[in-house]
Amino acid sequence: MDRREHLTVVDGLQISNWSRPVLEELRVGGVSAVNATCAVWENAADTLRSIGTWLDLVNRNPDLVFLASSGADIETAKEQGRIAVFLGFQNASPFEDDYRYVELFHRLGVRIAQLTYNNQNLLGSGCFEANDAGLTRYGRVIVQEMNRVGMLIDLSHVGYRTSRDAIEASSVPVSITHSNPLWFYDTPRNKPHDVIAPLVDRGGVIGCCLYPTVSGGQSLTMDRFCSMVARMTDQYGPTSVGIGSDCTRGWTQEFVGWLRNGRWNPVDPQDAPTWPAWPDWFTGPTDFPRLAEGLSVAGLNDQTVAAVMGGNWGRLFAEIMDETKEPAHV
Repeated sequence: MDRREHLTVVDGLQISNWSRPVLEELRVGGVSAVNATCAVWENAADTLRSIGTWLDLVNRNPDLVFLASSGADIETAKEQGRIAVFLGFQNASPFEDDYRYVELFHRLGVRIAQLTYNNQNLLGSGCFEANDAGLTRYGRVIVQEMNRVGMLIDLSHVGYRTSRDAIEASSVPVSITHSNPLWFYDTPRNKPHDVIAPLVDRGGVIGCCLYPTVSGGQSLTMDRFCSMVARMTDQYGPTSVGIGSDCTRGWTQEFVGWLRNGRWNPVDPQDAPTWPAWPDWFTGPTDFPRLAEGLSVAGLNDQTVAAVMGGNWGRLFAEIMDETKEPAHV
């Protein structure tokens, strides 16, 4: 039996320029569900336009994709040979300074939100800030609201202290959808043990990330990456680890500059960033079957491979999105 027939593959995060050809890459790779970024630096109004664009894409391609609202949608997508898209934010900028936007965007289909994107914002500190003062008063309100409505908290680009505060403040498990352990590759975007351990102890999941700037670049071998994932499952348990590829399919070079700098940081055109080169064994979603085979070679049994490739995300999504939440405390 083809591994793709029995694996339910869930990608913890992609930030691609979505189109039918890009979505078809997911289907070729056996991906049944994906956390798709629809906002990073956008305010509330710009995010509404982004969600509208997603509605257009889904309405034009109902045979291929649908917007997911619950963890149960993952198995529905698998059965139907379609892709369940969980809309997500990589920053809290769409919430602006109004906690009610959490429920508003949840009603519009957003199911995952990262608290900060690299920088300080109204909620807390990003991972590249020199001084992390932790989760703010407003940040705690947003955490409570996300818990209440069933929106998964993501800490991938969040500072270490703010991450620990959010893990403690949340009444339900949280996630790191696309980062690696700091021991694997030393960058502020990756996470130390004292962030990962409390997250998994409370039932959260960390998605090991293939993006070159957090995994080691084009020279990263499949053996090294898969050995890291295997060590993570040994250290934190086979139910605590997933994959968050952070794929960036379909974009021009100009987009990476906006992604890294938004409107807050002027950059000389000659210093504009460019997309990093990916390792040749994983260049996009079509390579997920190769990754699954690599995990088997690294020593993971079939049950653990299935958990890492999607089962753990499915469990967490269902727990956060499908169950009744506590009332708001605002």
